[in-house]
Amino acid sequence: MTDVKDKMLFIDPAVNMKPPPFAHDPLKALVVPRPIGWISSISAAGVVNLAPFSYFNLVSGDPPCVIYCPNGDHPDGGVKDSLLNVQETGEFVCNLATYALKEQMVLTSKHLPRTVDEMALAGLTPVTSVKVKPPRVGESPAAFECVFRQTIELPPGRGSEHSYIILGEIVGIHVSEEIVVDGKINIRRMRPVARLGYDEYAVIDDVFRMPRLD
Repeated sequence: MTDVKDKMLFIDPAVNMKPPPFAHDPLKALVVPRPIGWISSISAAGVVNLAPFSYFNLVSGDPPCVIYCPNGDHPDGGVKDSLLNVQETGEFVCNLATYALKEQMVLTSKHLPRTVDEMALAGLTPVTSVKVKPPRVGESPAAFECVFRQTIELPPGRGSEHSYIILGEIVGIHVSEEIVVDGKINIRRMRPVARLGYDEYAVIDDVFRMPRLD
């Protein structure tokens, strides 16, 4: 076996996520690109919340399910709106964040009081969903209506904040005709935005094909 330890930096998460020569936590910059789930939900009082999550993904095709992770606590105390609302109402919508909507997406990541409607703040159009109460973002070319299935609380980390996984089942899918070409989703027209490390993002403008071996 080749000994490569002199060329590899080892990080023990239980000790220090930023050992020399790192000035920042490298983990988020290593697991990239991460799709962004732009989650719209609504509180029991009827206030719309919209927030982007890069800890997000499709986890099953049948039944179609997604997860997102509202990690950390709300500045006003308690869990984040995207966790509290979903547990109160049992529904949410995952909207697609694209390059054309990148400024609005970042704006909705700001920590704001629970009474603020981030969709309205970002100048986005709320469109009534078909099967769930939270609205979808009208400007987004794709959106998944979801019902809440489960919350998983993650083990305690190094800090005092809490971390969770929200599992939702997709019960409705909206797709703009503008991103459908020859019966397929055209990624170049869609141009989804993905999260990298630090303050970096990527946009998908090109793809390549590789045939499956089976």
